[in-house]
Amino acid sequence: MIAFIKGKVISYNSESVILENNGIGYRIYMANPSNLILQDDILIYTYQQFREDATMLFGFQKQEEHDLFVRLISVKGIGPKIAIGAMSASSCDQIIGAIETGDAVALKRLPGIGAKAASQIILDLKGKLVEDQKEEKAVNENLQDAIDALKTLGYKNNEINAIMKELNQEKDKSVDEYVRLALSLMIKKKGA
Repeated sequence: MIAFIKGKVISYNSESVILENNGIGYRIYMANPSNLILQDDILIYTYQQFREDATMLFGFQKQEEHDLFVRLISVKGIGPKIAIGAMSASSCDQIIGAIETGDAVALKRLPGIGAKAASQIILDLKGKLVEDQKEEKAVNENLQDAIDALKTLGYKNNEINAIMKELNQEKDKSVDEYVRLALSLMIKKKGA
């Protein structure tokens, strides 16, 4: 799976951008591509969707946008096009706020989301997004790289989240030091 693409903005329309990377043009569907500047070098976080008739890339300028998109499409009845449409019409903070306060009316105002879908989004995601955001803001860059390494090694989010408090208390560590600390903390927790 393609996690991100760094390249030059070649063109865009109302729903997608073409990003050139090493001589290859990638069409990436995203919210508000007209906010991009032609010929700018940018990094876009991506989500790759495989269908019978197409493979599509959906893109985001911020990791938190990517994370919200992945959460939204996990809800029954919400596909990538609906999620991107909703994110084009409203900011991540507004969508998360509506979910956390149970504001189905605000969610129904988003394109492609009706009463049933709004209720399902609130049911599935309420209480799960704010914690993710708090954790993400508290994580420093080396710690984030260490967390990515742990995920690559096969550790699950719930295992990592169980030791995040201890990891966040440690400052100024290298990626390797964070990984070693995380592994020792997980071993202690399993042994307890």
